[in-house]
Amino acid sequence: MMKKIWIAAAVVAVVLFAIVAVWSFVGLQQQKQVNEEMMELAELDKQEMENEYERFTLQYSEMMTQINNDSLVAQLTQEQLRTQQLLEELKQTKAADAREIARLKKELATVREVLRSFIRQVDSLNQVNETLRNENQQIRGELAQSNREVAGLQNEKATLSEKVAIAAQLDATGINMSLLNKRGKVAKKVKDCKQIEVSFRITKNVTAANGMRTVYIRIQTPNGTVLNGGLFDYENKKIEYSMKKSVEYTGEEVAVAAYWNVNEFLAAGDYRISIFSDGNMIGSRTFTFK
Repeated sequence: MMKKIWIAAAVVAVVLFAIVAVWSFVGLQQQKQVNEEMMELAELDKQEMENEYERFTLQYSEMMTQINNDSLVAQLTQEQLRTQQLLEELKQTKAADAREIARLKKELATVREVLRSFIRQVDSLNQVNETLRNENQQIRGELAQSNREVAGLQNEKATLSEKVAIAAQLDATGINMSLLNKRGKVAKKVKDCKQIEVSFRITKNVTAANGMRTVYIRIQTPNGTVLNGGLFDYENKKIEYSMKKSVEYTGEEVAVAAYWNVNEFLAAGDYRISIFSDGNMIGSRTFTFK
């Protein structure tokens, strides 16, 4: 008999270990996918910067064909060499080197502003003619191609950013609404309700940022009105909430409960619970009471 008990205990232990191993593997895979997408975003950002540096270098070449001012040509040549040097530094920098990428991004902003000042100077000389425009046709074509590549990278970057943001959104599950009577017990009928309890769980999410969150709970009655506790921002407008609660989120699952004291008549019918956090609706459910 004791041998059978030991065998059963061993089987249970093996099953529990397998379940824990599977969940750990799933979590690691999700984190790996998000890390890969974030690294891809960094690579796209770096490629976009490289394309801009190359585009600015071409613009310096174009401007130098439009003027006969030796002093200005010398200044343009100097800035073009500096731009090319920064481009080479960027190409040798890894996308994961956030500090160096940030420095080169600031340098890029400076190069952009200097280029704009030169463009204003060249335009003021008003020396561009039809012949030079024909000679610059090839450079303009290269610039157009570079601009298209930058636009494509920006679109791809925006798509990946959206995927990362979606992965970091919180999710409310196990939403429950209970009607409590004056003794704190579950009321059988709506007319006996003195307090509404709304409870739910915010699920585990290893990609979401840790910290305090304000959770808004909205209770919509059968006649379409909202039990009003105030207003909050949602999709560029103010909407009513019934209750709000501050929750410390650490990436692990957390249970939340909030209460509404009933001071008005509640009708029987369907009650809609909607839960919001970080500007997103993270869960909803409808309950029917008699």
